[in-house]
Amino acid sequence: MPLAQSGIFDLLSPAPPGWGGNLLQGFMNSIGIGLGAFALGLCIGIGGACGKLYGGPVQRDLLQVYTTLIRAVPELVLILLIYFAVPDVINRLLEILDCGRIDVSGPIAGIVALGFVQGAYATEVLRGAILAVPQGQIEAGRAFGMTSTMLMRRITLPAMLPFAIPGLTNLWLVAVKGTALLAVVGFNELTLETRQAAGTTKAYFTFFMAAGVLYLLLTLISNVLIGRVELWARRGQPRIAESR
Repeated sequence: MPLAQSGIFDLLSPAPPGWGGNLLQGFMNSIGIGLGAFALGLCIGIGGACGKLYGGPVQRDLLQVYTTLIRAVPELVLILLIYFAVPDVINRLLEILDCGRIDVSGPIAGIVALGFVQGAYATEVLRGAILAVPQGQIEAGRAFGMTSTMLMRRITLPAMLPFAIPGLTNLWLVAVKGTALLAVVGFNELTLETRQAAGTTKAYFTFFMAAGVLYLLLTLISNVLIGRVELWARRGQPRIAESR
């Protein structure tokens, strides 16, 4: 038993010949890509939600097509399209214009693909959160002569934040776990590093359990931090009585 434990510690050691450093580096890469995709998706979601609620008929129809199609297409297909198909089309156009070729890296493809998926879901999350704001608060702001920008900044955004945080929390965790799909384009995120370590050492259970623990730790830490943000967003609001 001590030998088995020592073997596990040696395998997960951050210093060579252990693979712990590779797993941690891949884990940090996953977090970086997840943050980029979540930020891009949040920007798209804000614009999409405002467009669906306050835009014209054409804008609303186009956004409806976007959210429907993106949510219907698997993320892996989008990553492959952006990594292989889109650069191929662009390079063909550049050849016609006698310009140089471009290459899309795995991280950029991952951020764009996952960000577009995040944007479709974030659009619906934020749209629902805005609709959940009591109409009386908005009418009161208009009665005080607030402009649309001031109304959005002082009433709509603070009031809709508590309704949006739970859905956005799920999207953040989905973005980080979705980075595992980037292994198909050779990006060194946590899943690819885990697979390489397990394939080299044949210690599949050890390394995949270690990867699962890292994902779990990220989820727990995220829940704690976002829980504090949610408490801050709900400050001044009456708390819902706990069920006995």
